[in-house]
Amino acid sequence: MAKFFNEFQHLKIKLKEIKSATDNFGDNNLIGRGGFGKVYKGTISHSTGQRMAAVKRLDSALGQGNSEFWKEITMLSRFTHENLVSLLGYCDEGGEKILVYEFLSRGSLDRHLSDTALTWMQRLRICVDIARGLSYLHDPKGTQQRVLHRDIKSSNILLDENWNAKVSDLGLSRIGPANQEHTILISNMVGTVGYLDPLYLEMGMLTKESDVYSFGVVLFEVLCGRLCFEYRNSRVQTLVRMWKKSYKEKKLDKIIFQDMLQQMDPSSLETFSNIAYLCLHKSLEGRPMMADVVKELEIALECQRTYEQRIDYERLNDTQECLSRRTEVPSLIYIPKEEPEMLLSEANLLYGQRKAENHANLRERMAVQSAALMFVQSISDASDEGFTVVFNKAREEREKSGRDFFHSISPKVNFTGFDFFHCSTSYQPVIGTAVRGYGLESRNGGDVCGGDGGPGWFWVLFATAVVVMVLFATVVMYVVAMAVSGGSRLCLRRCGGGGS
Repeated sequence: MAKFFNEFQHLKIKLKEIKSATDNFGDNNLIGRGGFGKVYKGTISHSTGQRMAAVKRLDSALGQGNSEFWKEITMLSRFTHENLVSLLGYCDEGGEKILVYEFLSRGSLDRHLSDTALTWMQRLRICVDIARGLSYLHDPKGTQQRVLHRDIKSSNILLDENWNAKVSDLGLSRIGPANQEHTILISNMVGTVGYLDPLYLEMGMLTKESDVYSFGVVLFEVLCGRLCFEYRNSRVQTLVRMWKKSYKEKKLDKIIFQDMLQQMDPSSLETFSNIAYLCLHKSLEGRPMMADVVKELEIALECQRTYEQRIDYERLNDTQECLSRRTEVPSLIYIPKEEPEMLLSEANLLYGQRKAENHANLRERMAVQSAALMFVQSISDASDEGFTVVFNKAREEREKSGRDFFHSISPKVNFTGFDFFHCSTSYQPVIGTAVRGYGLESRNGGDVCGGDGGPGWFWVLFATAVVVMVLFATVVMYVVAMAVSGGSRLCLRRCGGGGS
């Protein structure tokens, strides 16, 4: 027995220090009550320095006592995980039995179920955290023992300032062998009405699936934004049966917390509700392993994350479109991460095939294509979500200096001595179309490369030829007119002379 107590000597905290930290258990430091007793907050000296702690003081009148006290110390000392509350120390002195935990500022989950500020994404993350903590207890690595919590409920889930969730209150837990498919223990009935596994209630058989059932109830609480029971006519009535019925009849919209409906991705909701319902299955075999629950909840979370990213992307484009209508110079152009190389490849392939017969110098054409890609990358700011191509400044410089848009940024790109912006006009359509695939166009609507439709040398020569032709035609018409006029006057003199 002495060996057992020596194992936890490093966790002992003097009663004097605890009283000082909690202002002698003053009401101003009281933060909650539970089945173990009252909970206070206070600053405790720890191996890591001064830190805020939650101090839980045993009240034996509530039904728990010495056994639960030492069970909590044993469990939290031997089983540690990021989603389990950390035990900082304990006090067994002067008739007091006190447990000291890390302080989680947002308190228990049950206080936030109906909070409209708690988004669906945050709720999913909380559920994933709880599932990971429970999965660790059921299948701890490097040990042959499995921990059955026995009292999973929303009030035993604590949240820190960043909404990270941790499982607490292992005082009622039991240990069983981990090398069996179904760990079954016969035990006295403990737990909370509404969360208890019906099989455990009927037969007193405790299994890891009993925790799975209780967690399924918590999942529905998170979904519905309320506790699993209510008081009617001075009696407690559970809502689990009604929730299961709504799921089977495909009427989840009737029970879902209404403030979240507009936030939810349908795939995320479907995945979440499916696994929550399976957790409540009547038979042990029908309930999933906690490791499988973790995977399904992670899928639901990823679906929601993708959905919200898509919504943000659409809003961004709508905002930019609105701004582009109001301003003369267009706003930034947002291009999804997957598109650029595809667009460039398609444009190069199209024009490469069309001009393959006319360009014997394949090496030069490949250099042009590579330079085009380097150009796009050189003016792009890459990120996980995509990149934004910025070219307004270059346009402004063009207006100030009167220089072409490409020449204002041409120093940025040079591929092995091959000047991208001074390539032959026969290659300009290749580059022009490739870059135009990124949404880059010159101020007057032509391609920035001077390619198809752009202000290239062809159009300059064509315009010059038209002017020359017009001038030539004018001179010819003038000469013809003068000749006709002179002939008429000569004819009139001769005719007049003959008649006299």
